[in-house]
Amino acid sequence: MPLLLLLGMTRWTADYDKVLIANVESDLRIAEQYLARIMETTGEELTGVAESVRFAEVLAAEGAARERFLEETQARLGLDFLYILPVAEAGPTAERWPVVEAALGGRPATEIDIFRSAELAAFDADLADQARIDLIPTRAAVPTDRVVEERGMVVHSAAPIRRNGFEGVLVGGILLNRNLQFIDTINALVYLNAVTGGERQGTATLFLDDVRVSTNVRLFEDVRALGTRVSAVVREAVLDEGRTWLNRAFVVNDWYISGYLPLRDSFGNAVGMLYVGFLEAPFTAAKRQAVLVIFAAFSGVLLLSVPLFLWMAKGIFAPLEKMNQTMRRVGEGDLNARNGETRSTDEIGQVAGHLDDLLDELQDRDAKLRAWADELEQRVEERTAELRDANAKLEDTWQQLVMSEKLASIGEITAGVAHEINNPVAVIQGNLDVMRESLGERADSVAVELDLIDRQVARINAIVGKLLQFARPHEFSGAEEAVDLGPLVKDCLVLVEHVLSKAEIEVETDLAEAPRVRIEAGEMQQVVVNLLVNAAQAMKEAGMIRLALREEMRDGREGALLSVRDTGPGVPDTLIDKMFDPFFTTKRAEGTGLGLSISQTLIQRAGGRITYRNLAEGGAEFRVWLPAAEAGEA
Repeated sequence: MPLLLLLGMTRWTADYDKVLIANVESDLRIAEQYLARIMETTGEELTGVAESVRFAEVLAAEGAARERFLEETQARLGLDFLYILPVAEAGPTAERWPVVEAALGGRPATEIDIFRSAELAAFDADLADQARIDLIPTRAAVPTDRVVEERGMVVHSAAPIRRNGFEGVLVGGILLNRNLQFIDTINALVYLNAVTGGERQGTATLFLDDVRVSTNVRLFEDVRALGTRVSAVVREAVLDEGRTWLNRAFVVNDWYISGYLPLRDSFGNAVGMLYVGFLEAPFTAAKRQAVLVIFAAFSGVLLLSVPLFLWMAKGIFAPLEKMNQTMRRVGEGDLNARNGETRSTDEIGQVAGHLDDLLDELQDRDAKLRAWADELEQRVEERTAELRDANAKLEDTWQQLVMSEKLASIGEITAGVAHEINNPVAVIQGNLDVMRESLGERADSVAVELDLIDRQVARINAIVGKLLQFARPHEFSGAEEAVDLGPLVKDCLVLVEHVLSKAEIEVETDLAEAPRVRIEAGEMQQVVVNLLVNAAQAMKEAGMIRLALREEMRDGREGALLSVRDTGPGVPDTLIDKMFDPFFTTKRAEGTGLGLSISQTLIQRAGGRITYRNLAEGGAEFRVWLPAAEAGEA
């Protein structure tokens, strides 16, 4: 019933609004007909003057008699201007008004035209003053920089003159700006109640463009709203799109049921609007009062009918509600819920008793199923635990096999490398000693070069040792020391200079002050050289390597961060997780794939971390972070 009431009220309200819109549409047609009647009457009266005998006599006269006749006729017809335009003074066709052009062709015409201030002043200076209206800022109107409207909206009429050899037109017009008699007459015609003699709360307005130039809408109690403007929504619909507006609209200070009709000039352009509307508030109040009365009546009916309905329905719905509650409790898991004894002995009472019997059977079956489920779950858990233990053992065995295979391969490689490298290194070292003994004092001139060879031979021995250390880390222990990374990086650039210059690779360095770190210098040198060589090999040809060193805190610990960036192609995202695995390499038939794995082992053993990422602008970046050495370490 409330839903039907709501639907009915909604439909009634919609129909009521349609009646209001139809009413304002009828009002707008009356106003339109009055405007059309004024234009028609003006044209007919002007044509009657042009065809009258008296006018023929005036045409024959010259000077004051003609002027006096025009002034008397203008006052009698209620025109604001009246003049005779001979054909010879009509000017070029492009400069003529369409109504004048029609009259020159022998057809009287009357239209609405917009006159500029200067054109009105040419007739009478008072007309230009009457047309001038200051614009008043209006809420919801289209923003504008204009502050005054100086144009005039004119009922423009012309009748042909062809008497006694004279050819021309008789032109007259009525200025509608501030023409309060015109707008008040429209308001009286539309809203005067012919039966009671009373007036509805209606308004009428004439717009030039979107500005009120003649209206009985009040801005204040005794001030008409001349110069206020129509809302942007109405302007767009009526002036821009040329549609008639029939809807509610906000007019100056209040909401009105409104009708707006576009007005076109003799050129066919939309130049203004004719508006009529009546205040919405009384009808809104009437609708509200009607709704309140209907709801009050409906509430009264409910208050009287509900007790009677409940008394009649109690014997039917109470047992059903009890069964519904029982089923809801069963659905929530309470299998002990029952309807119990019912006072009713009819079909509903029998259904309630039968439902209790069914719930007893259901509870028994549920107990058996739960017992079977518990036993099955226990067996599944036992089997799952056995499979989990077996899977863990299998995983451990697999990892041990993989590691054993890797270590076996590394052991074989290490033995071969140690044998193949140590012998020529020993020969080099021996011949270097012979050279020093043979040259004697002359060896001083190449002492730097000989010392460099000594250091590099020692580095080869260290690398071989590190390779063995990677294979059997438990048999080696590095001697850590406090190292300044800035000079160490510069030394590494010297060692790989031949690789970089051969590939035409430029190097940029930004080695800021950073704390000394705890790592064996040879191990750190091996890491840096490996990263530089990898970067050079990734670019293959001309490119750029950027080395940056700075201080960085991680997890509350002070440390140093060394970044190595290149402009190479980077590494596919699918391979990044494998980069630090032993024997993994992206260089086909080149390298052993141990460089990054060994570097990672060395850095992690020193308490640091080495990471990789592809750069958004292209290229790759390795970042090596090491904790700062403790105070007092050398």
